Amino acid sequence: MFPRARVALLALPRSQQQQPTSRRPFSTSKPLPDAPPSRWLSDLHARIGKCIIFGCSPKQISTAGTVLHALATEWRALMAGSEGFLTGGRRGLEGQQVVWGEQDSFQHVNNVTYIRYAESSRVNWATNFAVNVDPGHRRAWAELMTPKSVGLIMKSIKSDFKFPMTYPDKVSVYHKLRYPPSQQPSPSSLILDAIILSHRHRRASAKIEEDIVIYDYKAAKKTEMLPFMKDVLDDTFRQQEAEKVRARARIWELIRTVEKLEKETWDNPDAVEDLGSSGKSK
Repeated sequence: MFPRARVALLALPRSQQQQPTSRRPFSTSKPLPDAPPSRWLSDLHARIGKCIIFGCSPKQISTAGTVLHALATEWRALMAGSEGFLTGGRRGLEGQQVVWGEQDSFQHVNNVTYIRYAESSRVNWATNFAVNVDPGHRRAWAELMTPKSVGLIMKSIKSDFKFPMTYPDKVSVYHKLRYPPSQQPSPSSLILDAIILSHRHRRASAKIEEDIVIYDYKAAKKTEMLPFMKDVLDDTFRQQEAEKVRARARIWELIRTVEKLEKETWDNPDAVEDLGSSGKSK
């Protein structure tokens, strides 16, 4: 059975906590690079493989190994980050096991399960603010997920399924603000996007849009975003924009490294394929 959203408020070590920064305009000092190709991760693996099969020097093998290590260890942060999602810490749902019982009669993960993944990620996203970002308002952040005072109510949720996941697999799910607080559709609205990443396929299995209403349970009516929330979410949106720049720049750096490796191996007029010892004896 799928575990309920985790709400235990366990703090990260101080060195790992996300520190809020001073408020400034929604811009980064660096221009936003173009979005990478949609299949950049699988393409880079295939292109490196072609270089190795053709024949590489020890130095080129080292370069290929460095890129492959980066792809293996950074793929989630780069794939999510290139779209503005923040990863790490306790910002979402990471490494959640897909269990056999979550499959339906068509032998793929039931569509409802994706919504439950997003639910758990959203709770972790909110409680992360309570524990690691704004502990001064810890109780208020934690109560957003309860019907005690000011809380969040789902108005609508839309899912865009990319491919059918199957058991066995793991998923990581992350949330982001679509707009900064000042640009939300209304003072009582919060539009979030979520991405569900398949570890087995190393790509997005679904993207989700959540329209959330800020609700005052004591007054039994919608309410505006509280001032402390605006400050924290302003800074969160700024971090999202900065992460988008960083992740895209890193992806293009890896792509350029592989392009250079291709030029040094098979993609040049004087290239000669290494056929090994059997080829040399003929």
